[in-house]
Amino acid sequence: MAQQSSVPTSSDPPPFDPTEPSTPIAFPIKTLEDLESRAYFKSFHYPFNRSTVALQPVPLPDRRRMLVCHDMAGGYKDDKWVQGGTNPDAYAIWHWYLIDVFVYFSHDLVTLPPPCWTNTAHRHGVKVLGTFILEGGGEAARDTLLSTNESAQMYAERLTELAIALGFDGWLMNMEISMNSQQIPYLKEFVSHLTQSMHSKLPGSLVIWYDSVTVDGKLDWQDQLNEKNKPFFDICDGIYVNYGWKEETPKNSAAAAGERKYDVYMGIDVFGRGTYGGGEWNTNVALDVLRKEDVSAAIFAPGWVYEHKQETDFQTAQNKWWNLVKKSWGIVQSYPKQLPFYSNFDQGHGYHVSIDGEQISDAKWNNLSSQGFQPMLEVTDASTSHSIQAYLNFKEAYNGGGSIALEGSLERNGYTEIRLFQGELVLDELPLKFMYSSKTNGDSQLGLSLEFLSSTNKRKLLLAPSTKKKFSNDFSEVIETTPLELPGLSPDWFVQAGSIQMNGYKLTNINILCYRSSHENDEPSHKSGLVDKNNAPDGNSSSEYFAMLGNITLRSHEEPDLPPYNSWLIEGQYIKWTPSPEGTRTLDIKIVWKLKDSRSHTVYEHYNIYVIKVGEKGENRLGELHNVAEYLGVTHVEAFYVSNLAVPSSTSGLKFMIQVCGVDGSSQRLEDSPFLYLDVEGSRGPPFYANLWRWFESVLKTVFWFFFLG
Repeated sequence: MAQQSSVPTSSDPPPFDPTEPSTPIAFPIKTLEDLESRAYFKSFHYPFNRSTVALQPVPLPDRRRMLVCHDMAGGYKDDKWVQGGTNPDAYAIWHWYLIDVFVYFSHDLVTLPPPCWTNTAHRHGVKVLGTFILEGGGEAARDTLLSTNESAQMYAERLTELAIALGFDGWLMNMEISMNSQQIPYLKEFVSHLTQSMHSKLPGSLVIWYDSVTVDGKLDWQDQLNEKNKPFFDICDGIYVNYGWKEETPKNSAAAAGERKYDVYMGIDVFGRGTYGGGEWNTNVALDVLRKEDVSAAIFAPGWVYEHKQETDFQTAQNKWWNLVKKSWGIVQSYPKQLPFYSNFDQGHGYHVSIDGEQISDAKWNNLSSQGFQPMLEVTDASTSHSIQAYLNFKEAYNGGGSIALEGSLERNGYTEIRLFQGELVLDELPLKFMYSSKTNGDSQLGLSLEFLSSTNKRKLLLAPSTKKKFSNDFSEVIETTPLELPGLSPDWFVQAGSIQMNGYKLTNINILCYRSSHENDEPSHKSGLVDKNNAPDGNSSSEYFAMLGNITLRSHEEPDLPPYNSWLIEGQYIKWTPSPEGTRTLDIKIVWKLKDSRSHTVYEHYNIYVIKVGEKGENRLGELHNVAEYLGVTHVEAFYVSNLAVPSSTSGLKFMIQVCGVDGSSQRLEDSPFLYLDVEGSRGPPFYANLWRWFESVLKTVFWFFFLG
């Protein structure tokens, strides 16, 4: 695989000490000594690097598959910041419905996937692998690893331990280094023991061998599965074939694999280095051959679209490139599959953060862990020139950093359908409850079109506001939604709710329906949409359409109660105050929390972290207490590290609030959220203030209700 290089400069930072508190990052293991000693588990950063989104432990489907290997400039770039970075244009993948397996790759000895990749891939049903690599310069490590059966087994068990602890699904084995014949039996033991160990600890896990060193110890890429590399294929879960294959090679490799032909992943380098078809915008040429021969594909370095200068912006180029993959290969993942199902369409980066339509931060950010289920935005019909464009809008959001914008031209009696999700959700006797948020201009309207399938019947239902009999001829049933008034909801956004009962049916498609409000006796006619951000619509005043979809929630029960603030144990650790000449100071602190009930195994989707800086006496303390909550960030584990927080000299205390958020999109009210109160070092604030905090809040609430609401 392509080698990256870096040249140290005089401005390089001091050596990284993983045992010292600092802003949490993801990082690889560079030596066998650190792997053997379990040094990673002793690092300050380890607890932050555990993924929290679980994946069902099932085998890969019995069909050709898509593996994507991410390699970008040595790895650990914007994605290394576990709690999120500051680059709103950071690289991301959002076409997960085209992928079965994701590999995080670098040229370090042990590449551990940053948890943001594992979280978002698992959310979309994709397995995640780390990489173990030995290449030029790794002779000493090779000789240590392959010295005995015992050493091979021990290092295999260390790799298994890491994958299980951090929550990813296996390993790509990249042994790009020559060996002597005496080491080959130990290499086989290493691969075999790792495969067996992973399978025993995590059913459905994978160990995949890269086509490099042969069974006689030569570093000789075969570009196919044959007798020189098949002994390794036979003791693991698959082979990643090098990129230099010819048109007839996939057929020969499939024949060599026999019943395991889907475990042969033929490599395609998107940078085009010796790859069939040339990669880049011709990646689909190689995919067409692999689809014809019915073997699996391994796409290497799709970040080429990001790293290579394109004629358009990255969003447009990324969608165009992956659409070539979709056209050639087809969709391999479907969702929703289970309840609750929630998406805010967030791509994991943006220019601000919103909750319930209100912007809570104007800071630029990136964090793939926050990426929601990604929509397909696929037209259902393209038979007319009338267009509605659907694209991710980063200017306004309902929850998170983006929303779906829908704009274009639409006749008053027409409507457009755009596929949002392709699902396989089997329904039972419980009602299926829908909620979605939208924002529209003028007479533009937005609803959800739902397609269902049973063993004997197909049905298509519409959920939309104020539809009356407008669409009765086009849908099996039309359900008028109910507007909800939610606490804290922005007046610019509307939330609609509806309920259906489809026992025995499978929900196969969720579509956006764009239409215009009109008189009840108007007859709508179907107009297709073009899902493309290019070529802005003409904006004919009589047919101009604009709407935004902020989020969507499906569940079978009412919104769950989140545990109250007194259900949690919260602690501050590694507290460090740093004074400045101006009389202010900064704070570093690790905040950890857990439920008091140790029997609870509930996993919450994420936690929003806020701070209120409480003024000293005479500083209008109660006014500040109730009006200034500063958003600090988000975490997906029960810990958050606050770094370099500026604390004004007039501050007596800091109230850190942990807003608990559920997988169904629900979030706790800030006033009900668990918190940690910290007296500012050297302040004049009364030490008993923290104990009276809830009392002040309850008194103010009582006074408000008595005098203003009677």
